Amino acid sequence: MRVIFMGTPDYAAVILESLLAHHEVCALVAQGDKKAGRSMQLQAPATKKLLLDRNSKIPILQPNKLDEEFANQLKAFDCDKIIVAAYGKILPKSILNLAPCINLHASILPKFRGASPIQQSILQQEKYFGVTAMQMNEGLDCGDILGFKVIPNTFQSAPKLFEDLGKLAADLTLEYLEKCDSISPLAQTNTEASYCKKIKKEWGRVGFDNAESLAAKSRAYEGWPEIYLENGLKLKGVRVAESTSKNAQGEILQITNKKIKVGCTIGSVWIESLQAPSKKAICAYAYLQGKRLKVGDILE
Repeated sequence: MRVIFMGTPDYAAVILESLLAHHEVCALVAQGDKKAGRSMQLQAPATKKLLLDRNSKIPILQPNKLDEEFANQLKAFDCDKIIVAAYGKILPKSILNLAPCINLHASILPKFRGASPIQQSILQQEKYFGVTAMQMNEGLDCGDILGFKVIPNTFQSAPKLFEDLGKLAADLTLEYLEKCDSISPLAQTNTEASYCKKIKKEWGRVGFDNAESLAAKSRAYEGWPEIYLENGLKLKGVRVAESTSKNAQGEILQITNKKIKVGCTIGSVWIESLQAPSKKAICAYAYLQGKRLKVGDILE
């Protein structure tokens, strides 16, 4: 089957790789190259990098605007389906009308429509995570459901969940394309819908209020924006120690050479490493030694 693939990050690259092995990808549409890292050099998105590393001759399109001119450019490829996965822009009607557009959304719809479904699924401590194949329309992730796959919550961090759901979405995409002629679309129940916005850096600011929610934020925001205290100190490798005790916020309860236990208003957490602003991350034990902090002191 001839498909145009529209996707940008690693999650999308996993799906693209599976399509390359089983179908004819006639074009890739991705977001533009962006500056990243300490050197702020331009870096290609993961999907583009995949094709470049393979020396592929598949056209790579990175439009600034999804206007009529670009829609006409896509029309020339005469594809059977347009597969979309974390592309990053809402598709206009001019593109939706070119061919059936199928989105691989990283949540169990209608929950967590929008820009950050994986992180929100972690923050809400869902029992199951999943991906949904959806017929796209002009609304936000509200089209008919064509299939879904789920996995249990095993307290994955966001990077690991992106990896797991990327593989799940790749399998679901191939299954859909194989059975698409016999699938009956299922309308979403809008009354059960929830929405999530693009993550902002300031959402990573935390306090020692609740152990379970603090650990969930650590998993959800791992990689970016990460979690940090008011003074900018980043907390890494945060896990729930227990969730019932009552403590002074930030009280150091236990110190080992691998991690430290810190109290929350409700519960306590283990922290593996700490990173002061403009410094490298170091093990929590070494950080406390350098600050001459001991059991009973407050981490702030």
